[in-house]
Amino acid sequence: MIKVLIVDDEPLARARLQRLLADSPYQVCGEAADGEQALTLNQEQQPDVILLDIRMPGTDGLEVASRLATLEHPPAIVFTTAYDEYALEAFKVRAQNYLLKPVRKEDLFGALSKVTQLTQAQQTFMQQAQNQETSNTHLVCRSVRGVQRIPLADVLYLQAADKYVTVVHKAGETLSDQSLKELELTLKPHMLRIHRNTLINHHYLDRLQRLQDGHFEVFLKGVDQGLSVSRRLVSEVKSFLNEQ
Repeated sequence: MIKVLIVDDEPLARARLQRLLADSPYQVCGEAADGEQALTLNQEQQPDVILLDIRMPGTDGLEVASRLATLEHPPAIVFTTAYDEYALEAFKVRAQNYLLKPVRKEDLFGALSKVTQLTQAQQTFMQQAQNQETSNTHLVCRSVRGVQRIPLADVLYLQAADKYVTVVHKAGETLSDQSLKELELTLKPHMLRIHRNTLINHHYLDRLQRLQDGHFEVFLKGVDQGLSVSRRLVSEVKSFLNEQ
């Protein structure tokens, strides 16, 4: 649901917008009769969109929009007014749309649709940017227990078994429902595959050791037990060690 705050000093105007939005994907989260009340409700309700009148006693709509524009994550503003001479000023304070009263239903939903698409695009971009930033510093593990962020510098190795991957790190072990292949692609610069079911953090690679039966194991700094290396990947581990 898209949360909408209605701001207008005229009760009949607020009631009309309420009726137009009834039984729609847009949820009216509050009404304000003046600018100061609008700013308070915005802080409390965190609406996605504000339908904002311009001419109001006290703090008018342009001032409200100007103050909201300074927020880190401001709501989208759609002005609803009986006066068309404020259009230029409205867009100077980053209004997304400008509707003249009496507001027609098709115009209202057209404006809200455009605002929603813009808002969702912005949220997607922000989420992608946040994920990119996180992927450079943390491993995000999803499991039935929720989401855990593990610093990449603390990850020792990952081992797949059944439907889960065990992430072994300095603080313990965490199960992830992501596949080993997905995690390998995400962590590619940091990880080295030593077995079809095992990735190691190459920053902790200490040595490669051949066992009496001819198999190989790697030993990681801070890990007592050796980890089995498949025959076809031994040469890659040797090459990595030789390059260090």
